[in-house]
Amino acid sequence: LCFMVAFFLYITARRKDIGNSLTSEMETRIKENDMYALSKIGKDSVYSYIVTDKVFGWFIALATIGIQVGILVFFMNSAEASLQNNSTAVQFTWLCPRDTDVCKDTSNLTDFGWICFSVLMFAKLGKDFISGSKLIYHSSKITHSFKSRIRFFFGGLCLCWFTLFALYVSTVYNKAIATSNT
Repeated sequence: LCFMVAFFLYITARRKDIGNSLTSEMETRIKENDMYALSKIGKDSVYSYIVTDKVFGWFIALATIGIQVGILVFFMNSAEASLQNNSTAVQFTWLCPRDTDVCKDTSNLTDFGWICFSVLMFAKLGKDFISGSKLIYHSSKITHSFKSRIRFFFGGLCLCWFTLFALYVSTVYNKAIATSNT
């Protein structure tokens, strides 16, 4: 979907800019756009290496993404309910006394707890998702070289994907371990 949107925006921008040559004003605008892309991904973030043309920076960024995905997969696996595995983090909240057929849920988690969780996740991860989306949009501008557009698209895609993956893992893990609102 992201690829199709970026491709459509690229084709639209290409139609507008047919016949324009690269002037000093356009070069200045390209540099400003590059700085904009860097500010969207965060100048202090390791992900800022994705939008640069330095190979070593790409290596650091991709290694960091790999480590972060590994950590999130670890949490996702520990949230999986397995009765044969003692290393599961799942909290079982159903109490079933032996002398009755009725079980009761001892969880104190309410909808308010999930609303608070949703607000906190949106406040923390919403900025990254919006910035990644802006980078994907920014990658469709014809004024950039093909390599720059690929870097911006890949940087935005990584930022959006990792943000959504972190949201998913946080939700699954909290669903598995949360027994109360606090």
